[in-house]
Amino acid sequence: MQEWILRRCNYVKKETIFISHATPDDNEFTIWLASRLQMLGYKVWVDKKALLGGEKIWEEIDNVIRNEACKYLLVYSKNICDQKPGKLKSGISKELHLAESVASENGFKDFRILLKIDNSAFNLFIGANELTHIPFNENWAGGLNQLIKKFDKDGIKPDEENQDQGFGEWYESKYITQNGIIPKKELYYTNWWPITNLPESFYIFQFQTEQQAKLIYEQEQKYPVGKITNHLCSFAPNISTEIKQDEQILNIKPLNQFEIKVDDVLLGFERLEFPAQKDAENHFKQLLKRIFHLIMKKRGMFWYEMANRKLAYFYTPANLRGLKVKYEYPLRGSKRKKKTKNLIGAYKNIWKWHYAVSIKPILFPIIGYSLKNHLTFSDDGFKIWENKNKIHSHRRSKGKTFYNEEWRDMFFAFLSGLCNSEGRIEIELKEDFILYMRPWTELYWADFGYYEPKDKNRQGLLSDYIEDETEMDEAEEIPE
Repeated sequence: MQEWILRRCNYVKKETIFISHATPDDNEFTIWLASRLQMLGYKVWVDKKALLGGEKIWEEIDNVIRNEACKYLLVYSKNICDQKPGKLKSGISKELHLAESVASENGFKDFRILLKIDNSAFNLFIGANELTHIPFNENWAGGLNQLIKKFDKDGIKPDEENQDQGFGEWYESKYITQNGIIPKKELYYTNWWPITNLPESFYIFQFQTEQQAKLIYEQEQKYPVGKITNHLCSFAPNISTEIKQDEQILNIKPLNQFEIKVDDVLLGFERLEFPAQKDAENHFKQLLKRIFHLIMKKRGMFWYEMANRKLAYFYTPANLRGLKVKYEYPLRGSKRKKKTKNLIGAYKNIWKWHYAVSIKPILFPIIGYSLKNHLTFSDDGFKIWENKNKIHSHRRSKGKTFYNEEWRDMFFAFLSGLCNSEGRIEIELKEDFILYMRPWTELYWADFGYYEPKDKNRQGLLSDYIEDETEMDEAEEIPE
């Protein structure tokens, strides 16, 4: 009994999660897992020197497994074997046998855990089928959740003091620098959709009540009109203020009208009373939101409200013939030829997936929109599922097969699909002024590039595994 207590105390003092893997084949999963566990507050050890292609530091490995580790995790894939199942690679074999002896000597239960990241059999080596397997092969985030539950069950708790182990800094300064970043002239496309021409001024109309502003806002207007509380804004100096109520035509005149120079919004101005600098900026952004929405509406797009109240826009079978878009990249020289990309597709044979885009107006470093990718789902190609948790789950399952190039192609296809029959994206902002939007985003040349990995299990390394749809923006008017 006393021996068991001493062993238990010794076990509790050990708090390091040791991660063993085949290098370099399973590096990316290992880095992803180590970063996730560290950010959650677990103390993690992974052989950074081996990740960079150096020799294993056997003395340190021996010490950590023998004296510091509370769990030994083996990234379990076909890569741990040397040419054929049953014959482990030398380094993996050494670590695994040491972990086995440590577990036996100390009476540790489930000290060794296998993290299954591919479709390998459960008996790649003798005794593998007798160890705990946690599946990561279908969904990395799902596997991590199971692993955390196992830790909790075994009494291994995270600690905030462990969150700053410098892993992210090491990844960016050491691993990225030595793996994949190469000197070459490369063209990069941002997610900034620029507005290159605007009128010199816009106007804010102040009404007595919010109800009055709402009634006018809901009337059909010739030009885009934005709304915040009891104020409307437009690039047109005059808007229709007539409303029909109880079969009568009423004309509601604004209490005040203010002209704001666009340059003043961008450069800043001093004003104590309404509209101050921040007021003008908020109304200008709201007007840009309305313009984007009307471009989408004119194209026949559908939209849905996300958890953060932002709107995401998507194509449907009604406004996208063949569910595909033809598009091209600018400045590609001899490679500039049209490509075709699906923006809607079948999902699990019974549902539809949709590529969608949400926006945030920006004034710096350009005037325009910051666009964000989304995946969403419907039963019929039109009505998006109401259960956001269900969408989130399937988004991860579907999205893990997409890589940078895939997202970029859908991004440009989405914009190209907005063009009219004359190949233009346009909207009239006021009399004699039409805003033209080009079907590609801001771009720039760089003197460096990288080789994009094609591992189908790769979901991203230091990026969060839960998509952020919680960022709140200014008050969002739900458009008509």
